[in-house]
Amino acid sequence: AKLGHSSPELFDAISHKALEKINTFNHQGISNILWAYAKLGRSSPELLNALSKQAMKKIDTLYPHNIVNIVWAYAKLGHS
Repeated sequence: AKLGHSSPELFDAISHKALEKINTFNHQGISNILWAYAKLGRSSPELLNALSKQAMKKIDTLYPHNIVNIVWAYAKLGHS
């Protein structure tokens, strides 16, 4: 993002691969990928919806910093 380089093909591929592996994401993985997409301003509604469902499955394992990152990411991306 700081370099001004955009790679939509890469993020499309990452979204696709993340969707394939969504059930393996733990609380930190969910938080990290959401933070990265939000930081770069990249939206992938299908991935965001799937990560939301996965976060709900893991809700009891989320640490406060995971919760903050997840909420910030969805707010930053305008996804509710």
